[in-house]
Amino acid sequence: MVTSTTGIVDNGTIYLNSYDDACEIEEDKGCSSAVDENNEFSIPANIIAASSAGAATAVATNPLWVVKTRLQTQGMRSGVVPYRSVYSALVRIVHEEGIRGLYSGLLPSLAGVTHVAIQFPMYEKSKYYLARRGKTTVDKLSPGQFAIASSISKIVASIITYPHEVVRSRLQEQGQVRNPETHYAGVVDCVKKVFRKEGITGFYRGCATNLLRTTPAAVITFTSFEMIQRFLRRLTS
Repeated sequence: MVTSTTGIVDNGTIYLNSYDDACEIEEDKGCSSAVDENNEFSIPANIIAASSAGAATAVATNPLWVVKTRLQTQGMRSGVVPYRSVYSALVRIVHEEGIRGLYSGLLPSLAGVTHVAIQFPMYEKSKYYLARRGKTTVDKLSPGQFAIASSISKIVASIITYPHEVVRSRLQEQGQVRNPETHYAGVVDCVKKVFRKEGITGFYRGCATNLLRTTPAAVITFTSFEMIQRFLRRLTS
């Protein structure tokens, strides 16, 4: 619970700040592709900003997700010496596997940048669509409208990119398992073995549960961010 909460907070904090910074850099440089014909932040500019923020977040928080994955799955496997706490997990992983162990699964995590590259442009475009439909501006949208935009973008992005989550989790948890039958040599080997043993459905195992957990979190995070940002703008105006 502690690791999950810390990971979510760190992910949100690092990601949203990195995304805002990337957007500002593009605008400050006067990039011609940053704004489209409707004077809205363009899809290519959104993708660049979202991907940059996603990569920074993946690198910064990967150790937390390795620990979270190990703690969540250790009770499901036999022959595993359990970690007693988050600190115990961090110390043992570094001692037994080196610093590299904390970054297992980083490659598929970086591939997961495609998730935010889909989610954020869709979120931004959904906001503008709702604003035009309601004949208003984005800064006057209601919390409910932000919730709709964030939930739709999260669900679509999650369904499209969920297979990378499965691969990332399998690679991150295997350092604690000494069974050669479940050992993956890398991303490609993991994809081949999951497909051969479980088929396409293996890449979507737990997807529904994941959506039930992450969609409300995304709605709360994005809606809170928008409303707090609006409040702070009013204070400084």
